Amino acid sequence: MLGKINDRKLPVSPPADAGRPAACRTWDSRLCVIMRLLLIEDETSLLDLVQRSLTRAGFTTDAVGTADEARGALSGSRYDAVVLDLGLPDEDGLAILRDLRGGRDTTPVLILTARDGVEDRVTGLNTGADDYLLKPFAMPELIARLKALLRRPSGALGVVLEAGNIRFDTAGREVMVDGRLLALTAREMTLLENLLRRAGRVVPKRHLEERVYGFDDEVTPNSLEVLLHRLRRKLAGGGFSGEIHTIRGVGYMLAETAA
Repeated sequence: MLGKINDRKLPVSPPADAGRPAACRTWDSRLCVIMRLLLIEDETSLLDLVQRSLTRAGFTTDAVGTADEARGALSGSRYDAVVLDLGLPDEDGLAILRDLRGGRDTTPVLILTARDGVEDRVTGLNTGADDYLLKPFAMPELIARLKALLRRPSGALGVVLEAGNIRFDTAGREVMVDGRLLALTAREMTLLENLLRRAGRVVPKRHLEERVYGFDDEVTPNSLEVLLHRLRRKLAGGGFSGEIHTIRGVGYMLAETAA
């Protein structure tokens, strides 16, 4: 269990579960959620700590320490949620939030800050934040709040995806083929989910790479192809009635096999 987190207290790592993928070893077996987050925090030790903890919880997490870096990340990638510190060295974090909402960007934003006044919280929420969590905080609470944001109707969780005889419960992180559970790694699930969300349509290779890998992941030119090969083999072995097609020079498409 994690203790309170601040600049001086470090967490006690949860026991490893050798039977689950590393990215899915979490405090709650249903917290294996592979969504892409942007973490904006200027305190290096806290930034590293939270990023590692979110990664262990199954999130793909990009981390930046300034408003300028945050804007660069937001302009180049799409995120399922943003964790935003307000006391950034080059600008107030609220300016980033104003820019997002001013541009009609509805990405869920959770403010993570030491500003504990009622007026601060009201200002943050009125500016467009979806949640507000004070430092010091407990890591399981941060994860639970993020999952709650992603379960909202406009969020990324809480949807059951189906194509042919495959069924993917995105909240429970379970993949079933003809009613039988199919064991997949965290990244294989992320890849499958993004293909299922656009079943019957071509998904660009770059989009898949952005969803599957974070800034700090070591990615080779054929990393995605290797991952796709493993996923195809498992789907075929499980009896999936469809296929993942390669559209050369463009991307990939999941579709049912023609009768």
